[in-house]
Amino acid sequence: MYVLGINAYHGDVSAVLLEDGKLVIALEEERLRRVKHWAGFPSLAIARCLEHAGIRGRDIAHVAISRNPRANLARKAKFALANRPELSLVRDRLRNSRKVRDVRTPLAEVLEVTPANLPKVHYIEHHPSHLASAFFVSPFDDAAVCAIDGFGDFVSTSMASGRGNHLDILERVYFPHSLGMLYTAITQHLGFMNYGDEFKVMGLAPYGKPEFAPALRKLVTLKKGGTFELTLAYFRHWREDIQMEWDEGYPTLGRVYSDQLEVLLGPARKKDEPLTEIHENLARSLQAVYEECAFHVLNGLWERTKNPRLCLAGGCAMNSVANGKVRSNTPFEELYIQPASGDNGTALGAAYYVWNQVLGNPRSFQMEHGYWGTAYPDADLTPILDARQDEEWSYEQTTVANEEAVCKLAAQLIADGNVVGWFQGRMEWGARALGNRSILADPRRADMRDLINTKIKFREKFRPFAPSILEDALDDYFVGAAPDPFMQQVYPVREDKRAVLPAITHADGSGRLQTVSERTNPRYYRLISEFAKLTGVPVVLNTSFNENEPIVDTPEQALDCFLRTRMDAIIVGNTVIQRQRARQPAALP
Repeated sequence: MYVLGINAYHGDVSAVLLEDGKLVIALEEERLRRVKHWAGFPSLAIARCLEHAGIRGRDIAHVAISRNPRANLARKAKFALANRPELSLVRDRLRNSRKVRDVRTPLAEVLEVTPANLPKVHYIEHHPSHLASAFFVSPFDDAAVCAIDGFGDFVSTSMASGRGNHLDILERVYFPHSLGMLYTAITQHLGFMNYGDEFKVMGLAPYGKPEFAPALRKLVTLKKGGTFELTLAYFRHWREDIQMEWDEGYPTLGRVYSDQLEVLLGPARKKDEPLTEIHENLARSLQAVYEECAFHVLNGLWERTKNPRLCLAGGCAMNSVANGKVRSNTPFEELYIQPASGDNGTALGAAYYVWNQVLGNPRSFQMEHGYWGTAYPDADLTPILDARQDEEWSYEQTTVANEEAVCKLAAQLIADGNVVGWFQGRMEWGARALGNRSILADPRRADMRDLINTKIKFREKFRPFAPSILEDALDDYFVGAAPDPFMQQVYPVREDKRAVLPAITHADGSGRLQTVSERTNPRYYRLISEFAKLTGVPVVLNTSFNENEPIVDTPEQALDCFLRTRMDAIIVGNTVIQRQRARQPAALP
């Protein structure tokens, strides 16, 4: 039996396909559209899921959509009557809800069936989809489960208990109160206005001091049982039209904070203004206050469940700094976060909610790795190289005999100081590159972070890079860390290793690590092992294979990214292309 799960008419739309409870493929529409966080309907992702499985739309038995416009209607009506939000705000929400309700038409088109012959369609509420995405694919038979995000179907935070194939909701925090909205408001005040820019603030925070924490605590009140309330005078999202756009393109979100926030914190930074110590301190203060709030929620969940195992989901579960502190700030002993914990992951959760909770099937799948996307046969990249006219650079292409030779060559290139594009196997599911669509470099070089930021990624210099480390070497390099194949947790680098790994050690001495095991990615494990043989260091610098775009999907996209940046080499399967200078650049006048 096939179950199709989709996230539609929201940010980060996506599609997943299950066969008899086993995950077959999981795709984000942005990778196919080449537009970050694509919002709308995931038609290309659905079509690619069917193509990968070799099936037709008529073979699908159930479709699970991670939205339910009918959820919490009484609360929505009560809120509208009590607060009288702007009519345009209400109109925009109703328009989006209608699109979700009318999803049968585009669904029938992409499945190539008539509306009358559609599979059974299930509308699964947003937060149960989040919860299911974390628990039903986890290694735990029973666990406490929590989702924290901006909003979805009028809910921002939910606590649950999971056992077997069933989730029980224990507590919810409803609109307009949201820790995700708290983080977004200060992110915007800091001048980062793009959808999804919160991760930039997390990267900026270690440079500052929490001097604004007392002021930011005025924005939120922590309540009994792990709940909370925002001080709504500092926010606009609950009453004014904040210009949200969620249809067929890049999602946008208008200013969510009110003028009162600028009275409290001072004038907001304009987008192109330089970052100062004040901004660093505000970012650090936001991270500190967010952590206080998140651990308050999690400790409240612990008191309700007394379960040592925690599954975490929602956009706020992408806060890897907070995630790395869960075991030291709560009684939870084990933590599971699947790699697409944001809204993209609700497609996964909706599918498993239907398979396990609605249909009552026992659990039979555990997500141990993130390699659930597309794969491509060995591509001939020669025509692209032959067609390129480049007076400054030439390109040497070779084919290496086998995996052992590829990994040895890649390790040598990295150890020699080269930046290498590494394109292998199936694309990653979720926001992190986990060794199949990655740019790799030597973490021992102190100048490597600035080099990649300025010549390849073309992004802010304060943003860190992640280490991929062999799983059995974890304790030798990090303090109090737990294995994490999904790069969702930050831990301190051991003091005696910080000088060894300057390129991946952030300003506060931490690193957002990915543990690599031979079981789940033997080729990437072998590459790092070969690097360790050459250098004595079982760690490589790993960043996503892209340049201000979604992570590359095809070999052609990987080559294009290589050619327009200053990577030294690219390895696609067993094909190795190295950049060589054809002539010296002209001297400056």
